Amino acid sequence: MVEESGVPASQTLDRGIRVLEHLAATREPQTIATVAAAVGVHRSIAYRLLRTLEAHRLVERDADGGYGVGLGVVGLSRSVRRTLQAASTPELARLVQELGMTAFLVVRDGAEAVTVNAVEPRDSPAHVAFRPGNRHPVELGATGLALLVPEEPAPGDRPELVEARRRGFASSLGEVIPGMRAVAAPVRHPDGSTAGALAVIFVDQTVDDTVVGAAVVTAADRVSAVLG
Repeated sequence: MVEESGVPASQTLDRGIRVLEHLAATREPQTIATVAAAVGVHRSIAYRLLRTLEAHRLVERDADGGYGVGLGVVGLSRSVRRTLQAASTPELARLVQELGMTAFLVVRDGAEAVTVNAVEPRDSPAHVAFRPGNRHPVELGATGLALLVPEEPAPGDRPELVEARRRGFASSLGEVIPGMRAVAAPVRHPDGSTAGALAVIFVDQTVDDTVVGAAVVTAADRVSAVLG
């Protein structure tokens, strides 16, 4: 809450939230000094804020003393994840019916992409089985790239990520599972940030990924609209 004067009702809470926002917006672990500079407080205050957030698992510290967002934030977001999963299920089913491919929803958990929902074709004798709980590095595969698409471009981004931003969807071959193709598109929160990614996985090397990508983008946009 911000009072009419523009001053937050709780300065300490406001600072703590700004610390979390800064850590969430950065890719690299942050030092106490960089956090203090970003929030506009003395290093001693930044240290106390970080230690308090760390005690609640909202912030974690690596072996070199750098700070990042902690897994406790995942627990706070569980209700949002449930909404995302519920919104994705009918769209995954539509993709399965339209394309005859296994469709799934992936979210980001730190440096990993995690499958949290999946629908497989019922009447196809040969399809790719893909179960919730599968994990892989977020920088790999179409799903990982799709999770990164809404982020601000940065020097050193993979050419495949640059191309995914241009096309609106990501495509990959064999990066996560050898021989498997995948196409994925980002699901966005109302503010444009990443909520997750919808994807399909298949074997057929002759399929036009532009056609598949258009279907996946449409489905992902529908899920984004529900979240909004």
